[in-house]
Amino acid sequence: QVQLLESGGGSVQSGGSLRLACTASGPLNLRAYMAWFRQAPGRQREGVAAVYSRANAYFYAPSVKGRFTIFQDAASSTLYLQMNTLKPDDTATYYCAAGPSMNDWARSENYHYWGQGAQVTVSS
Repeated sequence: QVQLLESGGGSVQSGGSLRLACTASGPLNLRAYMAWFRQAPGRQREGVAAVYSRANAYFYAPSVKGRFTIFQDAASSTLYLQMNTLKPDDTATYYCAAGPSMNDWARSENYHYWGQGAQVTVSS
């Protein structure tokens, strides 16, 4: 069984930066793909970024590309999301997710394991 524990988040003004962390445990083959999703009130959950470490492949939503960076620290099994140049539209609850395989990184149905969520609020 995979467990994901998130930390980070908070409140920041527009243009600021925040970093989210997600510490994972459990079989590596069940968390080959790891991703960050977000969900704002009244909106669907959307994929933000993902990484497939075996292929050194990274994926980003167009809305965050160039501003957000997803990366991992294998030694501590921690996934990070560095968020720069934040905008009010980035305000949401951010979730860490993990899955064994998929053909569409941005589909939430492809992920079997989820973190508890971390609130990010960006004020203008």
